[in-house]
Amino acid sequence: MRTTNIAQAGVIAALYAALTLLTLTFLGGLAFGPVQLRISEAVCILALFTRNAIPGLTIGCILANLIGIALTGSGALGLLDVVGGSAATFLGAWWCWRMRARVGLALLGPVVANALIIAAYLPLLLAAIGLYTIPFTDISLTGSYPLMYLFGVASIGIGEAAVVYGLGLPLYAGLKRTALFAVP
Repeated sequence: MRTTNIAQAGVIAALYAALTLLTLTFLGGLAFGPVQLRISEAVCILALFTRNAIPGLTIGCILANLIGIALTGSGALGLLDVVGGSAATFLGAWWCWRMRARVGLALLGPVVANALIIAAYLPLLLAAIGLYTIPFTDISLTGSYPLMYLFGVASIGIGEAAVVYGLGLPLYAGLKRTALFAVP
């Protein structure tokens, strides 16, 4: 059983990392920027089926963020995303597993964890790459950590909810009908 658990976690990690990198490739900054729509977050629903998704999603996030550092050149500050983003993914997946009997509530875990944790360090990353205004506006956030944090909570929370509920929930509905993921 242990080998099966490790293999399942590994497949989930690879899936999460690959989907994050596809998002970066095709949607640019939407994988790592101030407004995030990480398609990979839809697979957080796998934690509704197996606890092996908790380490799988966490390791996948670590891998994706490390590769993201290399591709975006965010340097040492990018390590904040490796640690903080992975912590948010871990907590969100853990919440999904714990609350799996109540799917709608379970999916709030990744939304809340990402919105609160990533928004805490996002202003530092944005300032490091020269982003001092709210995207798509001319509203300056220079020197205003509370405004940047609130913007991050809102933008990341909305993006995460769109992906987790908009893509993840239909994915869950489809997977639970398959023999592989049948829910009694």
